[in-house]
Amino acid sequence: MLGFCSTAPLLDVAAKLAADSIPVGQITAARFVLQCVLMAPFFWAMGLPLRVPQGMLVTLTARALLLLFATFCFVAAIRFMPLADALAIVFVAPFIVLLVGKFYLGEDVGARRVGAAVVGFVGVLFVIQPSFAAFGAVAIIPLGTAVAFAFYILVTRGLSRRMHPVALQFHTGLIASLFCIPVLLLSEGSGSGLFDPVWPSGIAWLWLLGAGFFATISHMMMTYALSLAPSATLAPLQYFELPVAAVFGYFVFNDFPNELSLTGIAIIIAAGLYMIHRERLAA
Repeated sequence: MLGFCSTAPLLDVAAKLAADSIPVGQITAARFVLQCVLMAPFFWAMGLPLRVPQGMLVTLTARALLLLFATFCFVAAIRFMPLADALAIVFVAPFIVLLVGKFYLGEDVGARRVGAAVVGFVGVLFVIQPSFAAFGAVAIIPLGTAVAFAFYILVTRGLSRRMHPVALQFHTGLIASLFCIPVLLLSEGSGSGLFDPVWPSGIAWLWLLGAGFFATISHMMMTYALSLAPSATLAPLQYFELPVAAVFGYFVFNDFPNELSLTGIAIIIAAGLYMIHRERLAA
């Protein structure tokens, strides 16, 4: 999990660098195409079946589309926002998972954990407020990532028990690519700043490759971590991703959260860790 927290921000760095000259839709597509290509040799060498049971295909497609939407929103946001600010807003996802579990799935969630979720949302507002003043409505976009990623986590919970992690990553990349590529082909020559593909030049190729490479290895590390240890044990470590993103953002882009954003980030981390603590006690 620490490996995931150290490499996932490198995906964000590569995507933000690529966004200077490449449309967001093309970066998103490259991320999934490269994931599919990088996982294919392992998928083949392990003799995993290409055919997906019909009952799982719809769920697997939903997982891929949720991650596709989450990625697109996040890349669109970090094109303008500091990495740590955007990522802090995305960290509202665990609170959304908890609230969906209580009010929609009927899970037993105590008042203290619900209170921690509410406090976490307040922390997100602390981060959004200065970002909204500086960047406008783009500060709201990471909330789209948070909502999509929350439902992605819920879908993954069920699939991870029935599919090998390598197969899960390969099929996710393949399905997302099958949705991305036609959109880019249809958008060619449209003049759309989000989807009209361009031919990368120079070091932009490296940024595209980096986005796909770091996305693949970071998510594989997280998947294997969750298969080797309980999620309640690993969840606190995931908050290590926020300071790592802040460090990368400062040294690569000279971006650093202001005092109000730092206060919000601290509230989000504290609320998240308290919620995890209550979940451990409940377990």
